Amino acid sequence: MKMDKTFYLETFGCQMNVVDSERIVDLLGGIGYRQVEQAREAQLLLLNTCAVRDKAVRKAYGHLGRFKPLKDADPSLVIGLGGCVAQQEGEELLREFPYLDLVFGTHNVHRLPELVNEIEVRRGKAAAIDFLDRETRLQLFPNRIGSEAVTRFITVMQGCDNFCSFCVVPIVRGREISRPSIDILGEVRDLAAQGVREITLIGQNVNSFGVGAEGEVDFADLLRQVAAVEGIARIRFTTSHPKDLSDELIACFAGIDKLCKHLHLPVQSGSDSILREMNRGYGRAHYLGLVEKLRKACPEIRLTTDIIVGFPGETEADFNDTMTLLEEVRYAEIYSFLFSPRRGTAAAEFPDDTPAAVKQERFDRMLVVQNAISKQAWAQDVGQVRDVLVEGESKQGKGQLFGRTTWNRIVNFSGPPELVGRVVPVRVTKSYRNSQLGELVKD
Repeated sequence: MKMDKTFYLETFGCQMNVVDSERIVDLLGGIGYRQVEQAREAQLLLLNTCAVRDKAVRKAYGHLGRFKPLKDADPSLVIGLGGCVAQQEGEELLREFPYLDLVFGTHNVHRLPELVNEIEVRRGKAAAIDFLDRETRLQLFPNRIGSEAVTRFITVMQGCDNFCSFCVVPIVRGREISRPSIDILGEVRDLAAQGVREITLIGQNVNSFGVGAEGEVDFADLLRQVAAVEGIARIRFTTSHPKDLSDELIACFAGIDKLCKHLHLPVQSGSDSILREMNRGYGRAHYLGLVEKLRKACPEIRLTTDIIVGFPGETEADFNDTMTLLEEVRYAEIYSFLFSPRRGTAAAEFPDDTPAAVKQERFDRMLVVQNAISKQAWAQDVGQVRDVLVEGESKQGKGQLFGRTTWNRIVNFSGPPELVGRVVPVRVTKSYRNSQLGELVKD
């Protein structure tokens, strides 16, 4: 097919959106669209958005606003907004942003070619935000049609049934549904045959994979089956809900050599009272028990987590519980956020009389403590030889390559391009805030 039309795509948010955007690229390629790197070069402009936090929503709207002058200069330009913001706000977006032509929700990515063609023919506007039924969703799980990458995400489930009081995911992604393991394994084998070396299994809560699906394996069994695929060197997964982290899954970190020694295990708060208000389904003691089991099964494991500061009703004592949790667990990294109410969630209606300045001061205080812990965690790699899966040319240039350790830490080092796709020994020489520098250890 002649690719005589062009599109520009920006992606915000989680790995699920990354996979959706990969699918968008494939779908638009099927109707003659070629992706370009600059918005001014495109005939179709798309944003794939995230609604988990207010900052992400405002960022998406800001980027959408930058498209308006391009539309003013060329009225034939088509502008579309998809993802979680589109799912939540729906057709109201077309009224709020008159220069917007297309809105498509999280269950309607597959309809994008149809919607774009409709707009091209009648020069109107289009919206698709309906949730699909279970059987239709099972047929529409994304499947990669080709890959030249070393690492890839594979969607194993979608949606969430946990309804944490602060979280908009069940509202914008729908209820939990597991993809058939036979399809997952088929995609893993196809990608391995194309040279993919690392697989990350993704879902809103992969720990509950298979629940409610008669005859399906659980997530621990799925990991073992993926590990048996020839050609795959490493396996990762995200995201994990602590209340569903089973002993059998923990044992996988000891029993599966290909499983990376890193786990992202969101805790959100160290306070039992806040965890109850969050509807997390576990308490501090249970979470710390999981950490103990993980480190017993795999002493080398490094943990990362999510923390919310300033949840409605959080007292100084509650916040101190979070601070002591950080000191006790000693996460390699945390992803921290100030609470932002999301429309439609229970927490958006909770009374909140803590001043914003107090929340910000707590947040800043927490980062000082965690930054010191993280610095210590990564400093222990300096001088050590680590196995690195080489992914490609480094953004640093100068002939450098980059790859990741088992702990998902980026390492930049000099080496020949034929190392891409191989696991090589690299001695770490320096550790920075977001990456490390190393030198290839030659035989």
